[in-house]
Amino acid sequence: MAVPSWLERLRAARKTALVQDGKRKIHYLFEDGKEMAEEYDIKTGQLMSRKWREKNTLGGTGKWQVEVGEPTSPLLGALESELITESSSNPIFMRKDTLSSFQWRIRNLPYPKEVYSVSVEEEQRCCVIRTTNKKYYKKFSIPDLDRYHLPLDAAALSFTHANNTLIITYQKPKEILAAEEQLQKELKKIKAANSGDGDCKTQ
Repeated sequence: MAVPSWLERLRAARKTALVQDGKRKIHYLFEDGKEMAEEYDIKTGQLMSRKWREKNTLGGTGKWQVEVGEPTSPLLGALESELITESSSNPIFMRKDTLSSFQWRIRNLPYPKEVYSVSVEEEQRCCVIRTTNKKYYKKFSIPDLDRYHLPLDAAALSFTHANNTLIITYQKPKEILAAEEQLQKELKKIKAANSGDGDCKTQ
């Protein structure tokens, strides 16, 4: 039996929507019990955050894992910082997409642009950041390409550096742009509750 495509899985998932603070929040519940929560800017359709959650081994609800957007909300960060304090000068890796590209920002990297190299490891299906001064090394995957079974293309990858932040851009392939356009049309058909009409599971 053919494995359903990612777009088909999204269509088959149970979805609830909430419009709040200029954002359209979509909560997906998949057949396997996994949950995904996304937030889009209502005006632009831009994806602002994507989080995943699945049941833990005891069947309870696990923690949200951030795929796109700020690593933790400021409120959670304040609570957790009392328990574990992370140096504010440590590099902070986060994904923040645009409409046409996947984008990652790594804050607190003060070295000049020529120190960095960003490459594609096709066999391992990941991108690798290296520095000539051996101060920073990171591997990261692009889950969207994995979900659509698309190859990584080194020509789509570029990077720049400004204000102590390394910005890595990967141009979205046409297949993903087409799928995202289809998905946006379908998400707009979901009747969304307004923030005053009750709560949403993504909260």
